[in-house]
Amino acid sequence: MHRRYKMDKDLFFDYKDTKSLQRFMNAYGQIEPSSKTGLSAKQQRRLAVAIKRARHLALLPFVV
Repeated sequence: MHRRYKMDKDLFFDYKDTKSLQRFMNAYGQIEPSSKTGLSAKQQRRLAVAIKRARHLALLPFVV
């Protein structure tokens, strides 16, 4: 799906950028696993933190 991110070491996920964060979520609002996103473990953790912050601030829904 998003294999090009594996090489980008300084990847930054902004919790305010909901359009890009929604690409890493499925139809039920769950975070996609790293096997589907193609992110490294460190990038996947940063993504999860950004999505959780956006959910906490009601920028993204917890469930759809």
